[in-house]
Amino acid sequence: MKIVVKLGGFAFPLKINEELIKSFALKFREIHESGHKLTIVAGGGEAARIYINAARKLGASESFCDQLGILVSRLNAKLIIASLNELAAPKIPESLDEFQSLLPLNKIIVMGGLQPGHSTNAVAALIAELIKADLLINVTDVDGVYTKDPRKNPDAKLLEEVTINQLQEILSLNEVKAGTYKLLDFLAIKIIERSKIPTWIINGKNPSNLIKVIKGEKIGTKILT
Repeated sequence: MKIVVKLGGFAFPLKINEELIKSFALKFREIHESGHKLTIVAGGGEAARIYINAARKLGASESFCDQLGILVSRLNAKLIIASLNELAAPKIPESLDEFQSLLPLNKIIVMGGLQPGHSTNAVAALIAELIKADLLINVTDVDGVYTKDPRKNPDAKLLEEVTINQLQEILSLNEVKAGTYKLLDFLAIKIIERSKIPTWIINGKNPSNLIKVIKGEKIGTKILT
């Protein structure tokens, strides 16, 4: 299968959790050695938010703030590459053309953001669309899509499946600007919808959940397209 994994910012706290990254690397290795073609898109995480907030206070535009977030996401991608050693493509692609040039290497491709205005969620969806991925897995720090933000609302309910319209309604409650893309944003959803990309949102605090969803086990939230 062709699989795209968006690894959320929770995996890249300000105090880097090397053990968590190693745990993901073991699962990525397992996926690759099982014959799947794997691409990983790293989120920006806490460091990106800190830089973006500082730049915003200094008067930077949202486009400039986006560029900062992209740079940090690429640093996070470097950490994943370091953990994968020879299994990873040696270069982080900075465009779709560069990404395509790495495909013949038969390596795990690891990347961050591409251009201002595109969250790393949207980048993951674009890559999945480009390669006609069999699976797009959004790895977060919650169990899936909830009716409300579960970190703020204890009565929030986990949805095993969610339609595009339901997802848009839930996300409409969140503002979308640099550094604040949570779960998914509207551009990512549009790409998923137009190309009918099989998409799951899962909790990555246990990296083994990656293997479970690939094996078809019932876990997280499936986005119905």
